[in-house]
Amino acid sequence: MASAAGSERSAAPAALDVEYAAGDDAEDHRFRFTAMASPCEVRLAGLPRALATAHAEIAIAEVRRIEHKYSRYRPDSIVSRINAAAGSGAAVEVDAETSQLLDFAAQLNALSEGRFDITSGVLRRAWDFRSARIPTPYALAEAVAQIGWPRVQRTPETVVLPDAGMEIDFGGFGKEYAADRAAALLERDGAASGIVNLGGDLRVLGPRPDGSAWSIGIQHPRAPERAIASIRLARGALATSGDYERFFEVDGKRYCHILNPATGWPVQGWQSISVVAPLCVAAGAMSTIALLHEDAAPAFLAGQQVAWLGVDRDGDVIRHGLPV
Repeated sequence: MASAAGSERSAAPAALDVEYAAGDDAEDHRFRFTAMASPCEVRLAGLPRALATAHAEIAIAEVRRIEHKYSRYRPDSIVSRINAAAGSGAAVEVDAETSQLLDFAAQLNALSEGRFDITSGVLRRAWDFRSARIPTPYALAEAVAQIGWPRVQRTPETVVLPDAGMEIDFGGFGKEYAADRAAALLERDGAASGIVNLGGDLRVLGPRPDGSAWSIGIQHPRAPERAIASIRLARGALATSGDYERFFEVDGKRYCHILNPATGWPVQGWQSISVVAPLCVAAGAMSTIALLHEDAAPAFLAGQQVAWLGVDRDGDVIRHGLPV
């Protein structure tokens, strides 16, 4: 998870269900809120407070629209409707936005050679990270049998999950997509300096008003209260995937929530990988797919020609394509 440095707090604007915090000067504004089960922030610089508040309201509303539309926890979301129809043979109608996201999921599945699979959320039926329980071989095999993006039947307007028990889940890129959409609306309205930060997945609108880059801290995978490194970014996006968000340890071995859909087992080899890319959806996808490649992560990222920072199994920081 990444974060940008901040400072003093004051009362939140009444129109927003957020906490307002002043930044480094009178025209640096931070709007903190919760969405997608994550701490989030819109930071805008170089604007008077009233204008920044108006821009932030629109951006935050877009984040919450996407959350409501695609959350698997909401029975009225399109994802829940698709999942509820699994095995029935019924085709669920989807709009253009959802169809485009399904196209993106297909591209990621192909790029990752099946490692990134939005039908793999069923593995949570086998893995209980709250009770720190390793699944039985039967439970794991049963969940893996429900996975398979190539089995999903689609047209541009409809989607069918052919087998009962199958599910899709946009959690692998939902926050990143929302960050990009919020940033697009801010840029449309003229915001040129700031950051959209959704649970550590960031889209940078542009440099600080003085032209300097933002300094973004990368969370230490084993000490969440401090940063292990920092990255300077004037525009573009940064996303981090790691083994520290949901995990448990048994006999000194860590089992994290990033699971290989082919085997059902958690990835090994890296504590975290952060990727810089023009869009947050690209950065997030590359960081997750890299972890799913395990020891082959550097070769995969080299093939994608992206800058990245990784923390290996021993806690050593590795930078590629980033200034020291």
